[in-house]
Amino acid sequence: MISPERLKGITAFVQAVEAGSFTLAADRMGLTKSGVAKSVARLEEKLGVRLIARTTRHFSLTDEGQAFYDSCVRALAELESAEAAVSSQRRAPSGRLRIDLPHVFGRRWVLPALLDIGAAYPELRMEVSFSDRLVDPIEEGIDLVIRIGDLRDSAVLVARRLGVQASVVCASPAYVAAHGAPRSIDDLDRHACIVFGRDGRTNPWLFVGADGKPISKQVAGRYVFNHSEANREAARAGQGLALLATWLVADDLRTGQLVDVMPGVATLGFPIHAVWPRTRHLAPKVRVVVDDLVQRFSPRPPWEVAPGRV
Repeated sequence: MISPERLKGITAFVQAVEAGSFTLAADRMGLTKSGVAKSVARLEEKLGVRLIARTTRHFSLTDEGQAFYDSCVRALAELESAEAAVSSQRRAPSGRLRIDLPHVFGRRWVLPALLDIGAAYPELRMEVSFSDRLVDPIEEGIDLVIRIGDLRDSAVLVARRLGVQASVVCASPAYVAAHGAPRSIDDLDRHACIVFGRDGRTNPWLFVGADGKPISKQVAGRYVFNHSEANREAARAGQGLALLATWLVADDLRTGQLVDVMPGVATLGFPIHAVWPRTRHLAPKVRVVVDDLVQRFSPRPPWEVAPGRV
């Protein structure tokens, strides 16, 4: 164990090296020049080596002193880091927090968490935007982003996995009664489908084959919408089959307004992450939101249900 006296000597040594003289180090530490010099001398005596080569006009490190200085700087940095980490955890979240959320998922599942957090921490001010574009937190000055989909590798961002967006091919009971349910992926071609698309392009439906490999199926859409809630409404109205996220149709599956028409076919899932700029210490205002979302969504997300099937 390092004694307080030796730690004092280490601090005096580092301050003297960084200041370039005992006089300046003494001013920074609020000590006398002789006090700093004596602390370093006692440290040298304890170590049995000369750390600083000094004359009346010259101050320089010995080889042993340079090596010891480098080690001390790393050790003191670790102590400062540990102290800052503990301090940040004890501080109540406060200040401005800028968050960007996916339109529908953000409103339905993240916004309630943010409102609860805001009620618990009145010093926290939130600026929340909703968008489905790929936001750059660094460029746009955003503290926290919730993303659905694969992430790009980045040395300047940190991500925490919140869960997986699973999907089901679903339809209203009335549609199934009139047209039956598809028996395979290829069987989708004979059904009316409601698809997501924009600018003349439609998104394929993504499945997972028996071999575990992804299958991309381009389906012909009777209706094409660029908003997932519109797809849901059209499916509930009996207008066809729709591939929809379980977090969007959880209530419909629970009440039977929609049914899973292909329960034996796996769909491709997409990871859900909280993403924020990499910093030395995670700010309390970001930590409280990330921790709350992890607790709410893991290990079983609140929208998971035993869905109605046909």
